[in-house]
Amino acid sequence: MSLTLYDTMARTKRPFVPADPRRVTMYVCGPTVYNYSHIGNFRPVVVFDVLFRLLRRLYGEGAVLYAANVTDVDDKINAKASEEGVPIKTITDRYLAAYNGDAEALGALLPTAQPRATETMDAIVAMIGRLVHNAAAYAAEGHVLFDTQAYGDYGKLSGRPLDEMIAGARVEVAPYKRHPADFVLWKPSKPGEPVWESPWGPGRPGWHIECSAMIEQELGLPIDIHGGGIDLVFPHHENELAQGLCAGHADGARQDEGQGHAAYAHYWLHNGFLNMADEKMSKSLGNVALAHDLLKQQPGEVIRWALLAAHYRQPLAWTDDALAQARNALDHLYGVLGRARHIDAGGSGALLEDQLEPLLDDVNTPAAMYLLKKLATELDTAVRKADPNASALKQDLMALAEVMGFLQADPRVWFQGSADADLTSRIDALIAARDAARVAKDWAEADRIRAELTALNVEVMDGPAGATWRIALASKNGEQA
Repeated sequence: MSLTLYDTMARTKRPFVPADPRRVTMYVCGPTVYNYSHIGNFRPVVVFDVLFRLLRRLYGEGAVLYAANVTDVDDKINAKASEEGVPIKTITDRYLAAYNGDAEALGALLPTAQPRATETMDAIVAMIGRLVHNAAAYAAEGHVLFDTQAYGDYGKLSGRPLDEMIAGARVEVAPYKRHPADFVLWKPSKPGEPVWESPWGPGRPGWHIECSAMIEQELGLPIDIHGGGIDLVFPHHENELAQGLCAGHADGARQDEGQGHAAYAHYWLHNGFLNMADEKMSKSLGNVALAHDLLKQQPGEVIRWALLAAHYRQPLAWTDDALAQARNALDHLYGVLGRARHIDAGGSGALLEDQLEPLLDDVNTPAAMYLLKKLATELDTAVRKADPNASALKQDLMALAEVMGFLQADPRVWFQGSADADLTSRIDALIAARDAARVAKDWAEADRIRAELTALNVEVMDGPAGATWRIALASKNGEQA
């Protein structure tokens, strides 16, 4: 089965061929842990989780190494710790645990490695040292800066002229810079900030060098896939690429610049923005929806479905309607599974290429969702007709859903999870009584029973196979929706 991926560097889809199919490597830029993460931060989490699952399906679970870093030294972290009067690590541990909990609730597998910047400091200092040795970085007034003029292909990833990139980015102006685009690798720590020793004086690293050092330490260079949000192409990934190539190998030998980006990452993948009210969602704009809060209102699979409803390279509009559509789609799939609960899926769960085809085409999740719905409809028909193909259809449905991270709950729990045995028994009795009233055309009694069910926060869903029910979800205000 052949996977194609859109490579930002090549600006086209390319067949994915790992350097070593026994050791497929992927790195995705992770969180800066100083607060709860907004839902836009989780779009790359679920997108690259699908790719991680797909790669594991293609090459074997043990053959795929996926690292997602944690930035745990940063000005915002320092400010948060100072505001609360606690050590930096108290802040980073708290919000990393929250981030991982939210990611798990969204169905994301834990990456193979989750390196933290503070635990990679020796590798960071060593890489900066190699850059200085290779005349690709210079020390100035307690700082060490990367010399962008030392890398002739600077700007190749983003494909824009250097002057244009600088004009569109927040570039720090400093008199000790040789060129306006030069960026900090090491800087002095301010009073009260964390500090580490280095050959250039006590201080802490710049943001860009952290990822290059963590990639080299955790996965080795070059890697197969480097992912992240489209906003990271410049300056973060552009700077990563430049310093990663100019630093050379850990033994100090400089890599040949002629190798191009293949010497750092063979494929660059970037997801589009998540937008709210036609604007990119960001804390600086104040238009954020925290995943931590949304998970109190909706099951994680609903949020995951909404995040994957558009192709990962396209912008995604975040609306209440998108969540409602996601809930309806999953209710349909779980409803089918509930009606097929007596069917044994059997087999090994192997997928044919035509079933994986949407995901093999640059991780086309909307097309894969369409196929999930198609398989579910076919399964529903087969169950109703007692078709012997129902077992194979259920197997295909569950196998594709697993690669996408869906249908991981029991159908009854999906609809009725918060109801205990006594409440479930009472509701089932009321549903049966309502069905009898409807058969007798006693509409007043049917309406009375439905009102009683509503008072119990039960939502009744009438369908061709009869009425089903679920506990109503919490609304934004914490009331039952």
